Amino acid sequence: MQASRGWQEPVAKRHRWVTDEPDIPFHCVVLYEDERIIVIDKPHFVPTTPRGMWYRQSALIRLREHYGEPHITPAHRLDRLTAGIVVFVRDPACRGAYQMLFQNHEVRKTYECLAPAAPIARPRTGTVTRLQAPAVFPLKRCSHIVKDRGRLQAYEIPGEPNAQTVIDLPDACGMSADGPGATALPMGIRRYVLHPTTGKTHQLRVHMSSLGLPIVGDPFYPALKPCDPDDVSAPLQLVARRLEFTDPVSGRDMAFVSSVPLQW
Repeated sequence: MQASRGWQEPVAKRHRWVTDEPDIPFHCVVLYEDERIIVIDKPHFVPTTPRGMWYRQSALIRLREHYGEPHITPAHRLDRLTAGIVVFVRDPACRGAYQMLFQNHEVRKTYECLAPAAPIARPRTGTVTRLQAPAVFPLKRCSHIVKDRGRLQAYEIPGEPNAQTVIDLPDACGMSADGPGATALPMGIRRYVLHPTTGKTHQLRVHMSSLGLPIVGDPFYPALKPCDPDDVSAPLQLVARRLEFTDPVSGRDMAFVSSVPLQW
């Protein structure tokens, strides 16, 4: 794999339909590229694709402008507030193959977050299963998550579960508690490792909040907080730390790790 490197956005005129686009002072890092895909380490606050007030600041448009390749397309997405590994497809003929990996849940995802070190609460709906009872962790959280257009928050309702997350502690699953750039955590805050097996909007944030363990820095859960789009001082402490899959074209086993730190 090629060495990590960053890029600077080229100077270009704003698109005519974009005005007063807030600047996002963080740069993506290219972790890997070949003739089919580009894998980046996305910082917090950078949207994966154009959305709302952000167009040229999105990771997608930054990549297209940097490489001069207008057909680059994301194979999946991360929330703007979530940092970590994102895969883009540069060969249109291979787009479907990579996107189907994510749609068919054939990608192994590992996230890390900071959240309260507190007893878990009983969710109002869905199930919580202790996978190594009587130990609390690891646990499996299942629920039915709904996200309505125009509504900022996703929410859980009774019904057949469509979202599943395994939540564990770093030491218990063989991960160091001292992740990239980690700093000492204050009393009452803990690092968690999250393994989603589905990909609903805001799934990890909703599941952690429903357990009484809202992720540090989350402006949406459990309640909406005032949010200035220009304020990048308090990032959501959630990172897509590791992504693994078998390349559908080459057959190679691929694994990528984010270096974005979780910091108090």
